[in-house]
Amino acid sequence: MDFSVTSSPPLLLLFLLLPLVCFLCRRQDPKKQPRAHGLKVYPILSTLPHFVKNQHRFLEWYTGVMQNSPIHTLSFKVLGFTGGAITADPANLEHILKTNFGNYPKGELSVSMLEDFLGHGIFNSDGEQWLWQRKAASYEFSKRLLRNFVVDAVRFEVVERPLPLLERAERDGQTTLDVQDVLERFAFDNICRVAFGEDPACLAEDGMAAFNDAQNAIMARFMSPAKWLWRVKRVLGMEPERRMRSALATIHGYADKIIRERREGGAEGAGQLARRDNDFLSRFAAAGEHSDESLGDVVTNFILADRDTASSALTWFFWLVSSRPDVEAKILREVRAARASGGEGASATFSFDELREMHYLHAAITESMRLYPPVAGDTHSCKADDFLPDGTFVGKGWLMTYCAYAMARLEGIWGEDCEEFRPERWLDEEGAFRPENPVFHAGPRMCLGKEMAYIQMKSVVACVLERFSFRYVGGDGHPKLIMSLTLRMGGGLPMQVKKQTG
Repeated sequence: MDFSVTSSPPLLLLFLLLPLVCFLCRRQDPKKQPRAHGLKVYPILSTLPHFVKNQHRFLEWYTGVMQNSPIHTLSFKVLGFTGGAITADPANLEHILKTNFGNYPKGELSVSMLEDFLGHGIFNSDGEQWLWQRKAASYEFSKRLLRNFVVDAVRFEVVERPLPLLERAERDGQTTLDVQDVLERFAFDNICRVAFGEDPACLAEDGMAAFNDAQNAIMARFMSPAKWLWRVKRVLGMEPERRMRSALATIHGYADKIIRERREGGAEGAGQLARRDNDFLSRFAAAGEHSDESLGDVVTNFILADRDTASSALTWFFWLVSSRPDVEAKILREVRAARASGGEGASATFSFDELREMHYLHAAITESMRLYPPVAGDTHSCKADDFLPDGTFVGKGWLMTYCAYAMARLEGIWGEDCEEFRPERWLDEEGAFRPENPVFHAGPRMCLGKEMAYIQMKSVVACVLERFSFRYVGGDGHPKLIMSLTLRMGGGLPMQVKKQTG
């Protein structure tokens, strides 16, 4: 059968438009041309084929691209698709998060892709809607009473949940434990107790898959070149949107249950939220200005903020330490010194003051988060045409991402040992901890829960490593990186548990 361009109207139209497209591309201001150092740029498709080819290992791929780029930045624009830029340059990071903060909001596109999951909570809002939540949360996080409540809650959860589980695994001897799963469940239980006064006992029950399914679906939306495609999949009931619908029903059902039970236990006839001790939700809702919907957004946003980030950080930390007995020994020495100074009748856990003095542990956790940041890349929208400090053009409506994972692997910032796990880089000559890296972000959106996160992580690590040591049994290769809203470990973290000796 004969075939020609004229026999296919779509191909004929494309053939006729091709000269026009090439002409428009050549007329573009050279300063505004996308930058793709070391990548082949195809006609019309630009660098899109590279993104499609490497979508299964996207984080590793563009980290390599930025390592080889003299400006550590990649930008791209394909006709008909949303443009974007990815950077690992510290000057660009400061520009996006601080200097020109107002030009890089979350943006309508990003908000729309996250709205069915996070609503208009603090992590998915802009302008006044974000500002009032930020101010309310900032006020509460600054209170000593909340800090003490967090310490007490973490201490309870550590003693009641992961420690007994690890003891059983150690006694069995042959049990392989998925430590990532244990940490995710612990973090969920802990944030529910701290933030909402709830105890879901997730270490004893199933049901955490909903949060992982939701994160995977969200990442698929952001990774798609056509940012509208997920809406079509949702209407047609295609994966991963079909699973997303089920996940959202579980997540929002739990949030609605918390709010409904609080309303029912509040002031009789007033529809007020019942106050439970010093939990965050009670404090946040004390003014009585929030609808059930906005309080539900508070619940889902804070679960995501703690459950996924803390568990991600600790998962990679325990994997790194399992292959570094020298680091483990130094942590153990510091923990035992704190225990010895506590005297007789000391608690099974550690006080805030004891945790604060564990500088080497603080440095080890920070170094782990440098190499494996819980939020490997954070995306904003560009409000108006802009040029980054390195000269890269970012167009209005483009998605602007900074990659903390890639930044950790740049020799120009961290030296030739940038990919080495070396906690000492965070300690001064006296062994005291020095300021940390941008894992907790910077500028107006700097993480409010930084202190709470360190309290939780240091408490878990100190209590666990004081009693147990881990042996990684997942093979010789590097664990698979799963880039969702947080950086997870593909296949979990299989560990054998041993008692500490000496």
